Amino acid sequence: MSGGSSAREVKHMMAAPKKVCVVGSGNWGSAIAKIVGANAAKHDTFVTTVNMWVFEETVNGRKLTEIINTDHENVKYLPGHKLPPNVLAVPDLVESVKGADILIFVVPHQFIVRLCDSIKDHIKKDAVGMSLIKGIDAGPEGLKLISEVIRGKLGITMTVLMGANIANEVAEEKFCETTIGCKDKTCGSVLKELMQTTNFRVTVVEESDVVEICGALKNIVAVGAGFCDGLGFGDNTKAAVIRLGLTEMISFAKMFCTGCPVSPATFLESCGIADLITTCYGGRNRKIGEAFAKTGKTIEQLENELLNGQKLQGPATASEVHQILKQKNLVEKFPLFSAVYQICFNSHPVAEFINCLQNHPEHM
Repeated sequence: MSGGSSAREVKHMMAAPKKVCVVGSGNWGSAIAKIVGANAAKHDTFVTTVNMWVFEETVNGRKLTEIINTDHENVKYLPGHKLPPNVLAVPDLVESVKGADILIFVVPHQFIVRLCDSIKDHIKKDAVGMSLIKGIDAGPEGLKLISEVIRGKLGITMTVLMGANIANEVAEEKFCETTIGCKDKTCGSVLKELMQTTNFRVTVVEESDVVEICGALKNIVAVGAGFCDGLGFGDNTKAAVIRLGLTEMISFAKMFCTGCPVSPATFLESCGIADLITTCYGGRNRKIGEAFAKTGKTIEQLENELLNGQKLQGPATASEVHQILKQKNLVEKFPLFSAVYQICFNSHPVAEFINCLQNHPEHM
């Protein structure tokens, strides 16, 4: 578990039923709330009621929280899927997290600092956090994982969950796998119990930093896969994007996870190759990449037109990664990541994306 854990924390994890809060209620947050709500109702390990923080909006003249709590459906972000009745939508952020033993963070990574500042004085000191947020933060101190940002702000133990998990398919209960990154086995087993279902298979691994880096970087590769679709290239080209993208992901992880091991096995988990494949064939980053190549509209325009209020992570992560690589004078070693950045932000012609594949270094 990132940040270590004392014997007292571990003991607490095994004691009274744990209160769970899902911090976020978009497409993915609502899909996870469906799983967590069902498991909290089923297992004595957890308090039955699961709070879900909902950014209040009006939908067809009604408050979104009222719709969720009355009709048990997030009609804006996950329409057509019933949430368990024990999932309680709470519009007040501070109120939603009070008393929670497990905090599941699933908001766009752009909002996490402000969110943490709002709740830091209102959470249990021995709470355990789990980040489902796919992104990184490139500040003046260099690379920071989102779990590190949260831990730094809140002072709590952090874990992560990443995998080949397109939200609508998870909500439809189609079989898939996911990966929890957690350095503490006792805590990992509690989190697995909270998350695992017959059709949502959970593996727990200790390399939580690598799990999280995979979740962030694959979105950059998916934008590139979308460019290929928009330019009319076929499956062979996309396979090359996936393979070369994976080599850059592995190189980046080895370069930046210096304090922990980076084993090839983690890239074979759902958080690695599986998430990369599914994101390059489905998901919003691929979709926007394709539309960008076809229409010539800006990323911002397409996000507004096509994503129904959801946020795009790939281009933002490409920008953060570029900043880090530039600081370390390593831009040329990551031609695919760099090409996505240059096309999204510096008006490089999207047709030139293929050059980064043709001229990719053989060994990284």
